[in-house]
Amino acid sequence: MEIIEILKNRFVLNRFNHKNISWYDIEKRLINNPEKLSIIKKMEDTGGEVDLIIKDNEYYFVDCSKESPKLRTGLCYDKESRVNRKNFPPSSSVMEMLEEIGSELLDEAMYRYLQSLDDFDLKTSSWIKTPIEIRKLKGALFMDKRYNATFVYHNSADSYYSSRGFRTMIKI
Repeated sequence: MEIIEILKNRFVLNRFNHKNISWYDIEKRLINNPEKLSIIKKMEDTGGEVDLIIKDNEYYFVDCSKESPKLRTGLCYDKESRVNRKNFPPSSSVMEMLEEIGSELLDEAMYRYLQSLDDFDLKTSSWIKTPIEIRKLKGALFMDKRYNATFVYHNSADSYYSSRGFRTMIKI
């Protein structure tokens, strides 16, 4: 399987210090979970450059492209914001695309953890899971890294930019 080889090559590069973890064990989990492997392939196919991340003794495959995945930019936050946009709505939204992929949007804690492992989104930004209270007020959150610090910002959920995309994850 091509996706397994891609993931194995990234794992072997040991980017995130996969000490005491056997690729064989990870590969076995993937092969025994074809649905999750299919989701990871969709993450990869949309530019995620997926890699293994270990957080709190849990294993996740996460989008680790240096900048926000290119095939996931220029999107409003969700369908409601896209449909209600008065001018020039994009063809899709983050939440609609997430549904197609089947993965989970990073929240603030996971985004900060990812940034602790390496520098991401130095030129782009990524939408993150937005609390319902903010979403009810038509807002949404995004994050990036500038000046060697990770920032969280807000925007109206119907906004979209070519330099803002989103990152996803799946627990295995």
